[in-house]
Amino acid sequence: MSVSTAFDAARAEDRAVLVGYLPSGFPDLPGGIDALRCMVDHGCDVIEVGLPYSDPVMDGPTIQAAAQQALEKGSRTTDVLRTVEAVAATGAPTVVMTYWNPVERYGVERFATDLASAGGAGLITPDLTPDFAPEWIAAADERDLDKVFLVAPSSTDERIAMTTAACRGFVYATAVMGVTGARTSTSDLAGPLVERTRRATDLPVGVGLGVSNGAQAAEVAAYADAVIVGSAFVRVLLDHADDPRAGRTALAALTEDLAEGVRARA
Repeated sequence: MSVSTAFDAARAEDRAVLVGYLPSGFPDLPGGIDALRCMVDHGCDVIEVGLPYSDPVMDGPTIQAAAQQALEKGSRTTDVLRTVEAVAATGAPTVVMTYWNPVERYGVERFATDLASAGGAGLITPDLTPDFAPEWIAAADERDLDKVFLVAPSSTDERIAMTTAACRGFVYATAVMGVTGARTSTSDLAGPLVERTRRATDLPVGVGLGVSNGAQAAEVAAYADAVIVGSAFVRVLLDHADDPRAGRTALAALTEDLAEGVRARA
């Protein structure tokens, strides 16, 4: 199921989409699946399943800690696909977010085939740009998988045009320069980046990096088509590592707060 279904539904309600991220296998494989289903049940429209990687140079300490925990428990690419299958079965469009090296090692054609077979909507590739992605673009196009590339405040207008032309599903706008992580305020670079991106494409534009509560979600939803949240969800589970039931309750509460935010706007 393409992410476009979620954006169409949200547009009909005059609101933004809430995209929620967790790495596969965190806190463990079944626990991660249950957590992602909880996020769907309480308001996430689209799910990002992270593929844990041993060299997560673009991730901050929160997501690094979760990915390392997943790797130490034996998480593999096949487990990511199992997670996608389980979450996609809820009806929520489910994409994988991954560094490119694990996909190359798995095999691009094989990964695309298995992702499509699992019901995955597509792939977000933070360290792969369209000009270096012909094999992935061909494999995704053959299977109607969404291709989500990133634009940043440092991107030139020419770079944004090239990147958005290769996207399908939505465009991922990184709102701040630097690694991932929840922040106490959103970036003042995000609005102008979304505006520049919209001049280049009719695709929805999602903003990620930093949102941690409903008030911030409403602020971002005032100008973006999607609010992307990762570190805040991970932090809730890390903070309740000794009490999974309490962690699930806190995760549901956070999701509901964020979902209210994308519906309220600023």
